[in-house]
Amino acid sequence: MSFDPKVSPETAIRGGKVTACTIPTDAPEADGTIAWDKTTIVIVELEAAGVTGIGYTYADISTAKLVEVLLKEQVVNKQDAMNTGALAVNLALAIRNLGRPGVAAMAMSAIDNACWDLKAKLLKLPLLKLLGAVRDSIDIYGSGGFTSYSDEQLSAQLGGWAQQGIGRVKMKIGSDPDRDLHRVQVAREAIGPDCQLFVDANGAYTVKQALEFAQQFTEYDVRWFEEPVSSDDLAGLHFIREHAPHSMNIAAGEYGYTPWYFERMLSAGAVDVMQADATRCGGISGFLEAHAVCDAHHRPLSAHCAPALHMHLCCATARSVHIEYFHDHARVERMIFEGVPEPVNGKLAPDLSLLGFGIELKRKVAEQYAQ
Repeated sequence: MSFDPKVSPETAIRGGKVTACTIPTDAPEADGTIAWDKTTIVIVELEAAGVTGIGYTYADISTAKLVEVLLKEQVVNKQDAMNTGALAVNLALAIRNLGRPGVAAMAMSAIDNACWDLKAKLLKLPLLKLLGAVRDSIDIYGSGGFTSYSDEQLSAQLGGWAQQGIGRVKMKIGSDPDRDLHRVQVAREAIGPDCQLFVDANGAYTVKQALEFAQQFTEYDVRWFEEPVSSDDLAGLHFIREHAPHSMNIAAGEYGYTPWYFERMLSAGAVDVMQADATRCGGISGFLEAHAVCDAHHRPLSAHCAPALHMHLCCATARSVHIEYFHDHARVERMIFEGVPEPVNGKLAPDLSLLGFGIELKRKVAEQYAQ
């Protein structure tokens, strides 16, 4: 089996570079199962015909090393920026013996994202025009509310988003179950009755705990319960989905690295809303596959984190319903890139005067945090 369409000299990828930046969080952050104090963004630049495309993933520094190897052995002087399909297939073949989920998939995602940005720029198009728009803007939900936050921090962050006109906000739960109901009450009081409240346990609960909390959360009109149990527990997710209040969507999928993962999750009836992340699931190419799976199962799709990267994608995919406007990633993207849009009335809208993703690297800032 061969996946080697002709490489045109005019659009051959002639250069590749990777930069890993580790940026401290602005406060300690934690969810139901882990805590962290820094975020690493791995940025890939691909060059063809004097034009540079940018892609990225959020990952460990080890991902950057694998990207360097893949760029040298599989991409530079071997792939055509126009042939995004061949690039995706050949990268997947190249990492076969490494195990595709995890670091390998994230490395592949960063390269794939950069290739799509490069392709759009070579065609002098914003990415949305290249993909084909189904809408001009996409809803977001403010995401943070870390379990490490005090009640005051929780109120200020979620309440601030509600005041900005963001109609949905999400908080972390699960690291201290005895306080979870109190924290949900604090959040509801901060955002008022008209803003939707989402919760994310990051797999911290047992099935029985999750069902008990699901019932209790209805007092505060919680509309979204993310990863009440591990996303690997498809039977547990299905059971919770079947028995949770009908007004509450069960969501998971952020750890999906392949289209088969999404197919298994939806075939198991495990979620009401599928999540996918183009910095993990194979880049734009993989996100489009995840969307096709959702379309086949008649399920909505929500983009996990990386709002600047997902904005064009979600405006081009009919099943997409919103993007997670994750506090840490929104902050990092504003620091590292020019051209990152700000939400307006709870939505992100691509600037169609800008090519590709519409972002450019702030090199001096990236150098400050480079490893």
